[in-house]
Amino acid sequence: MMDGTLLPVHSDPARELARRFSAGAAEHDHEGSFPHENIAALREAGLLSLTVPAEFGGPAIGLEAATRIVGTIAEGCPATALVLSMQLIQQRGIARNVAIPHALRRRLALGALRGELMNALRVEPELGTPARGGLPATTARRTADGWSLTGRKITATGSPALDWGLVWARTDEESPRTGLFLLPMRAPGLRIVETWDQAGLRASGSHDVLMKDATVPADHALELRAPQEWTLRDGDAVAWNTLLIAALYTGVARAARDWLVRFLRGRIPANLGQPLATLPRMQEAVGRIEALILTNERLVASAAREETTAAELGLVKTVAADNAIAAVQEAVSLCGNHALARSNPLERHLRDVLCARIHTPQPDAALLDAGRAALLPI
Repeated sequence: MMDGTLLPVHSDPARELARRFSAGAAEHDHEGSFPHENIAALREAGLLSLTVPAEFGGPAIGLEAATRIVGTIAEGCPATALVLSMQLIQQRGIARNVAIPHALRRRLALGALRGELMNALRVEPELGTPARGGLPATTARRTADGWSLTGRKITATGSPALDWGLVWARTDEESPRTGLFLLPMRAPGLRIVETWDQAGLRASGSHDVLMKDATVPADHALELRAPQEWTLRDGDAVAWNTLLIAALYTGVARAARDWLVRFLRGRIPANLGQPLATLPRMQEAVGRIEALILTNERLVASAAREETTAAELGLVKTVAADNAIAAVQEAVSLCGNHALARSNPLERHLRDVLCARIHTPQPDAALLDAGRAALLPI
């Protein structure tokens, strides 16, 4: 978790991008449209290749730096930050997986340096998230030239802009194997069905991907195993998944805090004759928000620097999600009707931050893992 280098402290392209992205965030949220221009800006700034290894010419940044960048981007547009998170996670996972031929890893790394976008396609209507077990319904069938994929994936974040999909599927063999298939997102037999119409992260383009005999080359079956052989979790992958998500929603909480501060400084009720920011009650409430955000920032940074168990990482993500939600809800409670006006961003921040609990591990799974680790073996 501590490999890689930090970006120079004087270089902060993410901050400028966040300011740009915030200008269009409300429109994309209202329309449920995908922010293609934001992805283009990430590509131009080189942020889509941050986890490409140095051996392939990439910056290979470490986890702590990645959490700062994702959290900053999330202040401007959390949907864009989620797409970026998935890109960094998947690119790092591919680069570290020595089971994948070196030539293919190099090819994908060079593609990322050119700005190619990747995400995993794992969740299914019946299966839900594979993290809870079960075989995928998506089937991979052998062909003369490779594999043919048939199935439906849901919540495919970034789907309108993806170049590659890492499809979790089962083989049609007598004893099925499961694994990832590298699918070009313009392959024949693939169709994106625009189903994403959620309350939060509306601009994330997390649509369904429908595959009907979508073909992939033979060497694009990245790693196939018997289902029971997938029980061990990759600690590095768990760390990147949990902490980037924790950082993202902490960024949403910071955006809500910043709007609240501006509102309280500028709001002067006629009966008060001075800004709401001067009231001790408001100052105390904002102090609670500051405490929640500070706790998240320190938790995430510490976990990114240190060796942390999977159970602990699940708790960090759970606590960070709860804190971020509590911070935004506190801001909403202070503003009354102003907080829920569509003309103000606070109601959007509330809808976005509520998505924090959806990501793996969900609270019940994280708490169960932590409890088992504490109680067993007896």
